[in-house]
Amino acid sequence: QVQLVESGGGLVQAGGSLRLSCEASGRILSIDRMGWYRQAPGKERELVAQITKDGSTNYADSVKGRFTISRDNAKNTVYLQMNSLKPEDTAVYYCNVKALVMLAWVDSWGKGTLVTVSS
Repeated sequence: QVQLVESGGGLVQAGGSLRLSCEASGRILSIDRMGWYRQAPGKERELVAQITKDGSTNYADSVKGRFTISRDNAKNTVYLQMNSLKPEDTAVYYCNVKALVMLAWVDSWGKGTLVTVSS
């Protein structure tokens, strides 16, 4: 019911930057929170950053000051600007969206985009 298309992952050297994008589509009436999670090999999926409809943000301590989440409500798109990347940021990054579809709130996940940071 909600399709999420992520883009922007890739290989970057430590200290570099990447920008992830995630566009939501489908029979969406409204979107509440949008966010990014990541999962490194052998580790559990963890929250990276979230942003609410009114623009309030929440970040993992490990990315504060380096990553910035933003959204374009007109485009149903969330972005994650990642600066000063470190090898420990290497992971598959997943987009997560809570959207109102028909009469129900639906929690949807993207397929993930791989970010690899080389030392």
